Amino acid sequence: MSNGELLQIEPIELQFPFELKKQISCSLQLTNKSDDYVAFKVKTTNPKKYCVRPNTGIVMPNSTCDVIVTMQAQKEAPPDMQCKDKFLLQSVVASPGTTPKDITPEMFNKESGNHVEECKLRVAYVPPQPPSPVREGSEEGSSPRASISENGAEFHNPSRTYAEPQDNSSEAKALISKLTEEKNSAIEQNNKLQKELEFLRRESSRSHGGIPFMYVIIVGLLGLFLGYLLKKT
Repeated sequence: MSNGELLQIEPIELQFPFELKKQISCSLQLTNKSDDYVAFKVKTTNPKKYCVRPNTGIVMPNSTCDVIVTMQAQKEAPPDMQCKDKFLLQSVVASPGTTPKDITPEMFNKESGNHVEECKLRVAYVPPQPPSPVREGSEEGSSPRASISENGAEFHNPSRTYAEPQDNSSEAKALISKLTEEKNSAIEQNNKLQKELEFLRRESSRSHGGIPFMYVIIVGLLGLFLGYLLKKT
């Protein structure tokens, strides 16, 4: 555990049960025992390899916040199972009522006179163990957004925006509109056939004669077919 002035961080070493071709996650717990709002940001030296959720956030006074760090699936095992990756967690006092949307890069800029507390976290590979509740299944992400230089090691913001489901509402509306048009057309055709059949029946009654039986059958079948299409749509 790292006992800083602003946040207590546990653990200070991120341990990943290494397995080839599998995403592996571990969690960080940030504890704020003060009466201040504390903003934090997580960065790493290897942004393409990890995603962090959330990578920035607010820890409310006298509360905790869990951060999930996910290592992307690896195709090859590192030599001697040693990892040189590092993380940097920055924290700063924020104004009361600050939300994650209010966090800006300027808040963590030391040159602006801000008191920024920093904690470096190591990464270690350990033997595989049974799946833990913090495992994640998402694999997609985007490129990191920011970087700084710290004692010769370049730290990057490892945040990745996971792909959202596509919005298919416009396609659904177009399909509904098309089906409605087909339904209205079928209703119109069915009504027209019904009128024609009724007209033929009246003409037959007036002339006391008959109309071709096959014609009546064809008209009736067309009516049944259109009725079927109407129910289907």
